[in-house]
Amino acid sequence: MRTLALGDVHGCYQALLAVTAAAKLTDDDQLITLGDYVDRGPNSREVLDWLIARMKRVDRGKMIALRGNHELMMLQARAEDTMEMWLSCGGDAALASYGSPSKPGTLADIPDEHWHFIKNQCRHYFQNRTHFFVHANAYPDVPLQEQPKFMLYWESFHDPPPHESGKIMVCGHTPQRSGTPRNIGHAVCIDTWIHGKGWFTCLNVETGIYWQANQRGATRSHWLEKVDVE
Repeated sequence: MRTLALGDVHGCYQALLAVTAAAKLTDDDQLITLGDYVDRGPNSREVLDWLIARMKRVDRGKMIALRGNHELMMLQARAEDTMEMWLSCGGDAALASYGSPSKPGTLADIPDEHWHFIKNQCRHYFQNRTHFFVHANAYPDVPLQEQPKFMLYWESFHDPPPHESGKIMVCGHTPQRSGTPRNIGHAVCIDTWIHGKGWFTCLNVETGIYWQANQRGATRSHWLEKVDVE
């Protein structure tokens, strides 16, 4: 069994299909998705359908989905009427994926199954023996179960110090506009800006090989290279 992590996909369904094909993803792999499934890209609905289908199909523990700050904004738009903020951050594209050419999408068009997945099946974080996975970041001296939501969902990746657990952090959230994951040894950010002009990344956390795809279906692969930081 491989442990594979997927970065922020932001509704870029074609890149999701291409990168999982390039990585030869199987139901025996443990897949950890880092959140930000929705907004900005054209196919938020299809991305959520794909994630939910895999979660139903594979054995327990083979599909670990984290929640991103864009899922938080989507939930808040429904519960707290903060629609304007969500729409301004890419929620307009997410809603459009639930509509049709003749009818704009609305919150009422989002299936209950999608709300349930985002609210109840996605996690704040995940960890195994050697790594921990968060959407955005973590305080280095605070146990994962005590991390504030701001850090887990919103704080940018600025080459953080090693975590007290001694485990390697894998995160997304902060776009690496170079299109290359940023690896500082004890932490790696795999949001490689697919919703902009970058790539979508799937990382084998045990070996360090990663696969990437863009929305045109082009793929490539490489090994993580460590960046020296002062």
